[in-house]
Amino acid sequence: MAALTHIAISELHPSFSHPRVAGIIIGKTDVKSFPDRKNVGVDRFTFSFSVKDSPDFFINVSAWGSDGYVNGLSNSFRTGDCVIIENPLVTNKDPEKGDRYCPTTPSLYRLLVSEAHSQVCLCADVGTIDRLLPLIHLPVKDSRDFYSLADIVANGQTLDGTVINILAAVKSIGELKQFTTSDRREGQRLEVKLFDDSVSSFPLVCWDREAIQLVQTLIPRETVLFISDAKISFDSFRSGMTATVNSKTIITVNPDTREASLLFSYAKEVSESGALDRDEKPEDVPVDSITDVYTVSQLKQKAQENPEAFFGISYSFVSRLDLDSSVSKVIKARCSRCKFLVTEDAQSCSNASCPGRDQALLAATGFDLLVDFTDHTGTLQACSLRSPVAEKTLGCTTEEFTRLTDDERTVMKWKFLLERCKIYVKIVPSPKQRSGTRGVVLDCSLADPGEVKQHMSALLQQP
Repeated sequence: MAALTHIAISELHPSFSHPRVAGIIIGKTDVKSFPDRKNVGVDRFTFSFSVKDSPDFFINVSAWGSDGYVNGLSNSFRTGDCVIIENPLVTNKDPEKGDRYCPTTPSLYRLLVSEAHSQVCLCADVGTIDRLLPLIHLPVKDSRDFYSLADIVANGQTLDGTVINILAAVKSIGELKQFTTSDRREGQRLEVKLFDDSVSSFPLVCWDREAIQLVQTLIPRETVLFISDAKISFDSFRSGMTATVNSKTIITVNPDTREASLLFSYAKEVSESGALDRDEKPEDVPVDSITDVYTVSQLKQKAQENPEAFFGISYSFVSRLDLDSSVSKVIKARCSRCKFLVTEDAQSCSNASCPGRDQALLAATGFDLLVDFTDHTGTLQACSLRSPVAEKTLGCTTEEFTRLTDDERTVMKWKFLLERCKIYVKIVPSPKQRSGTRGVVLDCSLADPGEVKQHMSALLQQP
């Protein structure tokens, strides 16, 4: 029955005595400190969070106090938790001061909590929690009020400095980078790559620890975000637009909206088709520019530590090369528009997200192999070897291959199988693989023994 004593956010008023509010945390800022004007040499600490208790209402809450109180309170809950706020001070919003840097709320008021008078604790009432949890998936803005990534790119610098809403899927989550500012403050930065059905990659930058902790829990290619009040800027280094999470931003994960559901379906289809992997610009790196040599275990370790695509050279044995399988397993047809696997007699592409699905099929036929590479440290499984790299490696075209006898294909297979090769490989994140990564062969040839000895000796001498 305790839930009956909660006051709805929509009904709060400064005249209320000892109000009690239940809500779900939908946003939270980092703790900051300021010099206390009344006590020289003493700092005051503060942070803010936003609480929602119904589909249409949420309110900002600020906590002020000592280092121990504010940091302890901040560490006691996170975004997505249901909390009870006891005896906050209900005060009018001040658009010219603190509220200028907080999310825009429908409430006329804000709440202040302090160590002496207030308490914030996790909600333990199951009924209240069940009522509040679905609210985390409702955007705080109109679900139709957003820019597509193509709209942002098309508007370009005219959007520089503006704050807008974005609906997009998560493509990849970058590596957390720590740094120290000129005034010796510790900072951090993390970049997320977004995509939708109009743009294949767009950067979202996070500087706040709270925002970084939230996005680090997301699953790339399986998560859609509604980002309210993201700041748009022109990045002169990239010569393009970027979005940044700021103190006004609220990120809604996997929104319960029609628009988000459609984008989620698109993201799933385009991810399964492999089109996102092939769309990465790093694949255009010239082979001659790749110089870093790795063992198989080093490739795997770096892939776990670095969610971004990277390149390397491996001197490994080819331990799997199924050239003597049926021709249909070696040579396959893919849609020229989206790279989805198709049958040669198909009239149109079966990929629902293909931009030319309603048009006549344009297909390209080529080698489409999965190969394994093994060295003394382990095996890199199911690496993609496709045309035209496969044609260069095998020394024959698909037409020539189809004319080979079974014995001739076996001879070709054993030319490479269990032979030491010099393999240029790109490692990309791939949630579909058990290892979480996928290898793409950029070049493969039989290795020179002297070159192998030189590089392997160097690798063995590493700690």
